[in-house]
Amino acid sequence: MLKILTYIVMVITSFYLLYFVVMAIGIFKKKKEKVLVDKKNNFAVIIAARNEEAVIANLIKSLKKQNYPKEHYEIYVIVNNCTDNTAIEAKKAGAKVISCTEKVSTKGEVLKYTFDLFKDNNKIDAYAIFDADNIVHHDFLAKMNDMINSGYSVAQGFRDTKNISDNWLTSSYAILYYFQSLFLNESRYNMGRSSFLNGTGFVIKKEVIDKHGFNPKTVTEDVEFTAMCAINNEKIGFATDAITYDEQTNSFDVSWKQRKRWSFGTMECLREYFPTLLKKGIKERNFECFDVGLFYLSVISHVVFNLLPIFLLINIIIHFDSLTFDNMLYKIIFIVISYLFGVVVRIILLKRYNKSFKDNIGGVLLFDLFVFSWLPINFICLFIKSCNWDSIKHNRSVDIENV
Repeated sequence: MLKILTYIVMVITSFYLLYFVVMAIGIFKKKKEKVLVDKKNNFAVIIAARNEEAVIANLIKSLKKQNYPKEHYEIYVIVNNCTDNTAIEAKKAGAKVISCTEKVSTKGEVLKYTFDLFKDNNKIDAYAIFDADNIVHHDFLAKMNDMINSGYSVAQGFRDTKNISDNWLTSSYAILYYFQSLFLNESRYNMGRSSFLNGTGFVIKKEVIDKHGFNPKTVTEDVEFTAMCAINNEKIGFATDAITYDEQTNSFDVSWKQRKRWSFGTMECLREYFPTLLKKGIKERNFECFDVGLFYLSVISHVVFNLLPIFLLINIIIHFDSLTFDNMLYKIIFIVISYLFGVVVRIILLKRYNKSFKDNIGGVLLFDLFVFSWLPINFICLFIKSCNWDSIKHNRSVDIENV
């Protein structure tokens, strides 16, 4: 029975992984967009901020240094549930501060409040969304303007890390985002498919919000809005040169809570949108709906995938007396080779994005631990009914010139 279960798990996970491997082939293609119009779009830069006095100023300073006409963008900090001097620091740095007067408990609700506030503002062409702990590359708005002028109504930028070398955990986060940017977003973009929104550093044309609305029902508004784009046939572009530098937590306890929220939000999206995505995908042969739907299965697939080594371990224990030295040696060699292959891939990935292997050796060697530690989180999220949106304290004040 255990052997049958093992084979079933192997078949399911093999097909699931094969799909994403095939989709990753797009990294070997190059796509050059054709700019259709020559226009300087007006951006409303939106920053939802809750107790971010330590980092908000550097984000605003980096936005003030954009290689984009100053008259074509305005920076808005939406303060909510603050008990510190975030509003004061934001004003001092040169942003317009808006106090959220409604009761909100998630970033998605703050964004909804802001979009509703700007609904009748016809001077705005697009929204650029950032987290308060970010700093932004000088060319971000210029590159996103090119994406809009190339026909995209929604676009995700490249997500980098401003404190990548703090410890093994921050390096692991950075490597995870590099994997997502390359194999999930850039590969799809190169093949002419829709990419995925990824938390921060993305742009949405105002007309998309006005037309389809923005009313997030989950704690992961970015993952949810990706489904809304697929359902409404809004293709998401990917601008690899529009770079946002994010702050990653160096505390495992905080990381646990953060990743739990991400996984819970993905499960919320699966329950809320999977039937619609599947129905539209079949009825209209909409590839993006299938693609997002499969992505929503990632929490379940991660749990199922990790059942395989557990089943194999149980099988070894049960049949330990019948194991030969050669069988054990082959299994050990396979595990070691698989691990070393992963290490080599991570080194290549760091080199691709001009990051030091020496400074990030902890993340390279312990990335598998980071991924495996997600297993109990995902398992828990299969059953829990609620998850609090806890704010994460940010304190790494880094100037854009020092990244």
